[in-house]
Amino acid sequence: MRELKSGAFWRAVAAEFIGMLLFIIFGIGAAIGNPSKDSQEVKVSLAFGLAIATLAQSLGHVSGAHLNPAVSLGLLVSCQISFLRFIFYTLAQMLGAVAASALLNGFRPRAIGLGVNQIGNVSLGQGFAIEFFATLQLVLCVIAVTDKRRSDVQGSAPLAIGLSVTLGHLVAVSYTGCGINPARSFGPAVIRNEMKYHWVYWLGPMCGGIAAAFIYDLILAPRTPSLSARRDILLNGLDDEADANLLREGDSPGPSQWPKQ
Repeated sequence: MRELKSGAFWRAVAAEFIGMLLFIIFGIGAAIGNPSKDSQEVKVSLAFGLAIATLAQSLGHVSGAHLNPAVSLGLLVSCQISFLRFIFYTLAQMLGAVAASALLNGFRPRAIGLGVNQIGNVSLGQGFAIEFFATLQLVLCVIAVTDKRRSDVQGSAPLAIGLSVTLGHLVAVSYTGCGINPARSFGPAVIRNEMKYHWVYWLGPMCGGIAAAFIYDLILAPRTPSLSARRDILLNGLDDEADANLLREGDSPGPSQWPKQ
């Protein structure tokens, strides 16, 4: 609960709202600009990927630049953020997506679809699997490139995450429209009142985020913080003492490329 008394916490929540607002404006703005082009899928994939890379570089030092409930959930399961931060980040992301979608709808009220994700030429089960694996690789990338134990990451973490988003879109956009971000899917769906099969765009990415955290923390790079350390982070968030304790144990409390959230 100590986070609620921190101005930095509320600045981080505001950064998630602003970041998601800009992400949707530029990502979906590219999607509805001229959808008849043959190169549409590549353009949209690059727009979403570049938007995330830019915003991660711009806002990472403020909030960690999650900009995705599935990323926030993965970091929660990895014990890098508190329950409260997860809840407030997710609400801010959803509100930012709705606000941006409303702005785009007002600017282009006749735009076909407004970027609403739809299942195409695949079953619901296949759509779930596509969203699951596309999000798994994204959240796995986020956790891996921001692991404080690593000294081998020489490139740009925001760029790596942006390329991961681009990869997910290049693969999934033809089948599901590529959600891999429940807030991104939620905004346009609410504004256009098109919620059919919307559960796929929540359940698939959220399960993918959880799986990525378990794969990295239990198999690829095991972490062994004490139960008391985990409980304190989940209830109160990270502080300087918790950060130092986890580092002494060889663990990764949060993004290393940006200042502590």
